[in-house]
Amino acid sequence: MAGNLTSSPTLHGADRAQRSVLWRRLASHPLVQAVRKLRRNRLAMVGLYVIVVLVLVALFAPWLATHDPVRQDLVNALQAPSAEHWLGTDEYGRDVYSRLVYGARITLYIISMVAVLVGPVGLAIGVIAGYFGGRIEAILMRITDIFISFPSLIMALAFVAAMGPGLEHAVLAIALTSWPPIARLARAETLSLRNADFIHVVRLQGASSARILFRHIAPLCLSSVAVRLSMNMAGVILTAAGLGFLGLGAQPPVPEWGAMISTGRNYMLECWWLVAVPGAAIFIVSLAFNLLGDGLRDVLDPRA
Repeated sequence: MAGNLTSSPTLHGADRAQRSVLWRRLASHPLVQAVRKLRRNRLAMVGLYVIVVLVLVALFAPWLATHDPVRQDLVNALQAPSAEHWLGTDEYGRDVYSRLVYGARITLYIISMVAVLVGPVGLAIGVIAGYFGGRIEAILMRITDIFISFPSLIMALAFVAAMGPGLEHAVLAIALTSWPPIARLARAETLSLRNADFIHVVRLQGASSARILFRHIAPLCLSSVAVRLSMNMAGVILTAAGLGFLGLGAQPPVPEWGAMISTGRNYMLECWWLVAVPGAAIFIVSLAFNLLGDGLRDVLDPRA
């Protein structure tokens, strides 16, 4: 008993020392350091908070909305903001605030789907072109140059005109015009990595080209691709709003911010809220992604 009592302080001290070592290792982890650097960037944190709010509004839209976003009430059409309708009503008497809230779902859906489609495709094309070089690189990069040579909105309009209007077609069209910058960035990163010493070692060990590409090179390009994706989201939002404004995106009565501006522009001199409210939402969310992208670039870009 006496021996246990005398040894317990030593054991507790060893546990504290072990926990201290673990905390120091955790604090020195690159991901933890990146999070700390990002938290010190106030503008990036503002952008992150806005994006978090967008996600929460989209997820809890049925509980945040005060009215049915597609229910028409012609008696109360074009009403100014009031206690009953916080942001007024549109030409069909639909609550603008509720449509704005549900429109966040459409915006988040477009952003998520474009990121899921563009990220892997652009990364794969870029690393393949950069690693193999030669004729494969020439063909892939010339195709990339063709897509980059046209403004993204014009290209998206052409694709939607060929496929027909609709939300899914708009998402696909935006994705088809958004992958080239990702591919060029991934190619540039791969060119700087393919002749690295550790790649030569892996190659001498008998690793296949596919394993080298997607096990060793592609993961090292992910941080740069993530930064580029976050900065491209502002352009994605504007392109989606442009397609919605022209009636080629989400079709009525689906509440989409660009379509809300399109239908409200005929009344904007008398009913300013029909254009100002969705326009402000597009501006704020686009700015938030730009701010977050700048912050991520400062944190994750090794050349920054």
